[in-house]
Amino acid sequence: MNAMNILKQLMNQASVNQSDAVGSSDVNRIVGNLASQFSGQGSRGSGSAGSGSIDVKSLLGGGAVGLMLGSKRGRKMGGKALKYGALAGVGVLAWKAYQNYQAQSSSQGPETLRQGQPLEQLQGNAQEQRGLEILQAMIMAARADGHVDANERALLTAEIEKLGPDDELHAWIQQQFDAPLDASALARNTDSPQASREIYIVSAVMIDDQNPMERAWLDQLAVALRLEPGLARELERQIQSATGI
Repeated sequence: MNAMNILKQLMNQASVNQSDAVGSSDVNRIVGNLASQFSGQGSRGSGSAGSGSIDVKSLLGGGAVGLMLGSKRGRKMGGKALKYGALAGVGVLAWKAYQNYQAQSSSQGPETLRQGQPLEQLQGNAQEQRGLEILQAMIMAARADGHVDANERALLTAEIEKLGPDDELHAWIQQQFDAPLDASALARNTDSPQASREIYIVSAVMIDDQNPMERAWLDQLAVALRLEPGLARELERQIQSATGI
């Protein structure tokens, strides 16, 4: 399946209509913040972002990602759109949150080598698998308020079709719309603790935490992913720190 190709396009769609959502100064600030974090991770980590890396300029836009991020539900974008800039560096933000939490926690988790690599550093089949996990999380988060009706699903499917998924991925995406909204099932598919943190960040970015149903989904997901409450809070703090909201 060409999951990473579709995921990168979904994230890059955010730049299409960014001028409608945020000012250029805000865009530049977000990109600068995330670029600095990528640079810092490169100096600490054992790998570097390769040709498969996600565009750091990703911000809220139209198309399929606009639908999944909730514009279909009538949300006002404005300053809140800045939150979606965190999608640009989801792996780096998740890793930074883990490092911060470990530094502040008296209990030490599994050694770093067992944590898994950030999405931006993965290659080949490993990156494709992580891409599937994140796509699944995005679709489930889009469904969390229970408002994806048949018409909205048709619109979203049509937008995804424009991105060119292969037949296998197309069938997989339809399965995700039909599957029960199950946080445990999503958690079972994670390939590492780092993947769990990335899935949580993507989900936290996409939901409206003022919506009780969506907030409840995120809380269920934290439990299913076995994220300690302090780590979940740090992951959400990283979103705020990266985007300045």
